[in-house]
Amino acid sequence: MIYLIGSIFLSTYLTIAFKICDRFGINKFQAIVFNYFICLVSGAVVNGTVPAYTQNIHEPWFKWAVIMGTGFVISFNLIAFTVEKNGLAIAAVASKLSLIIPFTASIFLYNENAGAFKITGICLALLSVVLTLYPSKSFDNTNTPNNKRLSLQLIILPLVVFLATGFLDTLVKYVEQSFLTAANSNEYLVTAFTVAFTAGFILLILLVAAKKIRVQLKAMLAGLLIGIPNYFSIWCLMKVLKVYPGNSSVIFPVNNLGIVLLSAILAWIVFKEKLSLLNRAGIVLSIISILLIAFGN
Repeated sequence: MIYLIGSIFLSTYLTIAFKICDRFGINKFQAIVFNYFICLVSGAVVNGTVPAYTQNIHEPWFKWAVIMGTGFVISFNLIAFTVEKNGLAIAAVASKLSLIIPFTASIFLYNENAGAFKITGICLALLSVVLTLYPSKSFDNTNTPNNKRLSLQLIILPLVVFLATGFLDTLVKYVEQSFLTAANSNEYLVTAFTVAFTAGFILLILLVAAKKIRVQLKAMLAGLLIGIPNYFSIWCLMKVLKVYPGNSSVIFPVNNLGIVLLSAILAWIVFKEKLSLLNRAGIVLSIISILLIAFGN
C-alpha cells in the first residue's frame, strides 16, 4: 500500500512541477532533459552500481528499455505542453484516464476479470474524456479560422497525451510481467532513463547550436527537483505491480484516481484554475468511472 501511495503523491507532484516551471519562466524542455540525468543517477545510487550497458544490450528487455526511454521524453514534454495550454486539471485527467489502455490490455493479454461494472466504467471513462477536454467558451466564442484551429489544438493535444501515457503504462506492465525480477528491475529502469537523457540531450545540443534556446541554470535546478520524484514514482508503480501480481486492472485505476483527485484539488485551490461546467462534469464522471473499474466485478 505504501508503494501505491508513494506513486500517487510523486506523480501528482510531477504534474504540478510543470505549472511551477511556467510561473518561474523555466524552460520545461531543458528541465525535462536534466531531470532524466538525475533519474539515472538516482537509479545508480539505489542499485549501488552503474549499469553495465555493454552487457545490457544483449538482454531481452533492452529494446523495450530503449522504447520506454524514448517514450518518456515524448510523453513528458507532451504533458508539460498540455499543462501550459490546457491547465493542470485537464492535463492530469488526460494522462491518467489513459488507464483505459492498460486496463484493456490486462483483460485481453493477462485474462484478468472484467465484469459489468468494470465495462460500464470504461464506457463512462471515454465519455468523461470528451467532456473534460471540451474547450471552454473562452476558446470558441468566435468562428474565425484561428479560433477554430486553437479549439482543435486544445482537444487534440490532451488526446495525444492520453494515447502516449496509456501506451507507456501498458509497456510498464508488459515488461514487468515478461522480463523483470527483483534483481534486474532497477537495472532496466536506469537503462530506460539513460536512453531518455541521451535522446533529450542530443536534441538540446542541436537547439543550443542552432541558437534556438540558451541553457538555463535554473532549469538544471528544476531538473534536480523533478528527477528524484520522477524516478521513484515509476519505481513505486513497478513495486506495486510486482507485490500484487495479476491485479493491474485494479492498480492502474486506483493509482490514477488518486492522481486525478489530487491534481484537480490543487489546480482549484492553489492555482485558481477555472473549468467550464462540462469540464467539471467530466472530472466527476472520470472519478466515478475509475471507481467502477477499480472496485467493480
